[in-house]
Amino acid sequence: MAPSPSGADPGDAASAGPATEGSGDDPGSAAEDPAPPPDDPSPPPDDGTWDADVVLSDGGTMRVRPIGPDDSALIAAFHERQSPESIYFRYFSPRPRLTGADLERLTQVDRVDRMAFVGIVNGELVGVARYDRHPTRAEAEVAFFTDDAHAGRGVATILLEYLAAWARQVGITGFVAQVLPSNRRMIGVFRQAGFTVESRFADGVIDVDFPIEPTPEARAAMAERARRAEARSVARILTPRSVAVIGASRRPGSLGQAVFRRLLEGGFEGPVYAVNAEADVVASVRAHASILDIPDEIDLAVVVVPADAVPEVVEQCGRKRVQGLVVVSAGFADAGAEGARRERELVAQVRRLGIRLIGPNTMGVVNTAPDVRLVATFADVAARPGAVGVSSQSGTIGAAIVRRLEDQGSGVSSFVATGNKADVSGNDLLRYWETDEATRVIVLYLESFGNPRNFSRIARRVGRSKPIVVVKAGRALAARPPDPGVDGTGDGFAGPTRAGSRSGRDSDRVSDALLAQTGVVRVDTLDQLFDVVRVLDGQPVPAGRRVAVLSNFWGPAVLATDACVAAGLELAEIDEDVERRTRPQLPPGTRFGNPLELTSEGGPRDLAVAARALLGDPGVDALVVVHAQSLDGDAEDMARALADLADGTKPIVASFLGADLAPGAAGAVPVFAFPEAAVHALGRAARYGEWRRRDVGAVPTVDGFDSDQIRARAEAAVEGLEPGERRLLPLAEALDLFAAAGIVPVAQREVGSYETAVAAADEVGWPVALKAGGVDRPRRTEEGGVAVDVFAAEDLRGSYERMRRHHGAAMDTAVVQAMVPTGVDGAIEVDQDPTLGATIRFGLWGGGPASERILPLTDADAAELIGRGAAAADLAAVPASGRAALTDLLLRVSALADAAPEIASLRLGPVIVAEAQAAITDVAVEVAPWSTDPEIRHIGAPALE
Repeated sequence: MAPSPSGADPGDAASAGPATEGSGDDPGSAAEDPAPPPDDPSPPPDDGTWDADVVLSDGGTMRVRPIGPDDSALIAAFHERQSPESIYFRYFSPRPRLTGADLERLTQVDRVDRMAFVGIVNGELVGVARYDRHPTRAEAEVAFFTDDAHAGRGVATILLEYLAAWARQVGITGFVAQVLPSNRRMIGVFRQAGFTVESRFADGVIDVDFPIEPTPEARAAMAERARRAEARSVARILTPRSVAVIGASRRPGSLGQAVFRRLLEGGFEGPVYAVNAEADVVASVRAHASILDIPDEIDLAVVVVPADAVPEVVEQCGRKRVQGLVVVSAGFADAGAEGARRERELVAQVRRLGIRLIGPNTMGVVNTAPDVRLVATFADVAARPGAVGVSSQSGTIGAAIVRRLEDQGSGVSSFVATGNKADVSGNDLLRYWETDEATRVIVLYLESFGNPRNFSRIARRVGRSKPIVVVKAGRALAARPPDPGVDGTGDGFAGPTRAGSRSGRDSDRVSDALLAQTGVVRVDTLDQLFDVVRVLDGQPVPAGRRVAVLSNFWGPAVLATDACVAAGLELAEIDEDVERRTRPQLPPGTRFGNPLELTSEGGPRDLAVAARALLGDPGVDALVVVHAQSLDGDAEDMARALADLADGTKPIVASFLGADLAPGAAGAVPVFAFPEAAVHALGRAARYGEWRRRDVGAVPTVDGFDSDQIRARAEAAVEGLEPGERRLLPLAEALDLFAAAGIVPVAQREVGSYETAVAAADEVGWPVALKAGGVDRPRRTEEGGVAVDVFAAEDLRGSYERMRRHHGAAMDTAVVQAMVPTGVDGAIEVDQDPTLGATIRFGLWGGGPASERILPLTDADAAELIGRGAAAADLAAVPASGRAALTDLLLRVSALADAAPEIASLRLGPVIVAEAQAAITDVAVEVAPWSTDPEIRHIGAPALE
């Protein structure tokens, strides 16, 4: 994630203070050591987890990290650059320079009672935020100091987020600050961050205090800043005022020549500069030996040089203060292990310099906005202006998509070939297109999701206003032998297994679940992509699935109606008033109903009359027109009649059989060669419309959920595990983890003998079930590893002895569990995948169908799993109180898996759903190491965002 306040950060040019080291007259004076807090917290590990690159409010980037003892020189240089007013705001007194004692005090922190974060841009320290814990209260005094030269970039807001996140880790619950009355902008920083701020004037200063636990308002403010900042960071690349091509070439057929010539021929609205150390002129434009030789400011640099020359070029771009880079050069992660290392170094370099990067190994970018006209690519594309934003991991396929969109009359607003996605990702582009008024439809060609959790969150939001159409490649590579019972979002399963994670996880199935849940329109082929885009770009989103079919011949009409059924559309019941009003105006022999057949005698006027009547029927959501070419060749006239009917209220799609119409012949109405393609594209648009009208809900806050305990127990559970290694939690550990989430399975005890089994039964309450702990996928028979309805000690002895003889070592550890009322037997599974993200599946126990969703679940997602999922028919007979208990359980499991990504797999089942209960009778939890991030904004890891 990354930040972005709307407008400037009101505290960027000001500072809050003084914290302990700046109090009174001597910023280096020793302060009384604060008393240790009651729980003696330990600081988070110093393992680089808190080092992050963030996006500033203007789209540039900054490195954030904990302060270190080696930062004295950076602090001293920073202090000397600031104005006397800023220094006075910080220390409440003039401080033209800092002493050695000052610098030692400022850079030496214990990371619990005293802590500080710094912001670094291009090797310079641009901001510092620190706290000093109060000796007796769970609060700390904070102070900020940000660089005058970086005012309005959101530096203070970001540092506050990091400082607050760290403070929460060590038991601090609130911040206090003292601010001079003339420095009210700093108070704005606290409020803008979403915290509930209280302030009061006393003794010539404003005292400020606020709790730092992230509230819904704080999270919303953070998300909004992130959204705007990411959009601006992409805009810096796609809307430059000046461009330099580094590696512009005179050699025919070279990439450097192609990129430079396309840029010139595209009519870029700003100045274009050629950089070539071996030429004086390129394409009649004066060349410069280095970007540093260009006398003017450069917003965007397009780099087309050999891979080993890229680092030096990028360093020069940093010195030139270039805002964005498009690296066409290959030879990075696309070229093996050595290239991957080179790419990691490139990302670290651009992050240090504060520059965003598209590529490397990219075909380039295009922006057709009339005030930009940027064609920075070597692809042969005309870049016809339009309303479709296109992103493609494959430059070749992306260029083909752009050309086809141009040919069919759609055009593009912008095109980005993401290449290796080392920095700017598809998620960043979605944020940009969300705010881009020129973009109505978004097209993505994906080979991988990168960060699926971010994609899910962003796509859900963007899709509410702009359709996202995706071609997700890799079905064949992701395919696995399917389990029985596939319902479109999940396959069948037999429930929890003590052996741990299910094998053969179908990543493409999970991709389908992710896309369907987020409202994304997934297509399987490029032809389907173009068909859907034509409908969504030119027509309104259908308000429902009810379709009317209008044709001049019966045979094509039947084809269209069959296609409607296959596409999941419904043939509308046409109001009788339509026939009454239109029969006198239409040719004799017209067949009324749905489909409505005009006969071959119908002309453009008749088409308009019939179509207008059908569109006016409130029971019709969309119109399909199928026209077969007649002998007099009236297709063009018919198309013009359709164009006049498209008023943006209801969608119209058309098929002209036997006619070769030019793009746009029917205006905004898309024309297809055959009715099947038109109808299936309309069907996808209708399903998207249904999703957009659906309440997506919200991720609720569940009661009795202790996130700190969950994090602590999850981290302890994976201690000592190597990356890729898994561990099955003992029952007691699993139950402790569940308890922190408010999840309470049926009372059960692990036992190792008949005697301890009887004692356990007395404790949990008779009757009980006896389970063999070592049996994988147990069944409710003694031979299957489970004895049920055991009412007395003698019965328990018999079951125990028979199961011991039958199962042997599997009974070394057995489980005694209380019996619960019968009901619907369900099962819940969670899988955590570093590539695809976490998913939750719910279905019937024992191998029935299952439905799948991406985490985290919203309340609407949980309701759909129960009311519309694979087990909906069985659950319909359960009392409402039982379904409510199941909903609560699903949301708690979702929150648990989201809070503890160390949970590699989780199995619950049978989960017996009955009146007022969703009783968990068996659990299995596997954990694995996971690289976690604090709840703060940051740019994703290279190639993972």
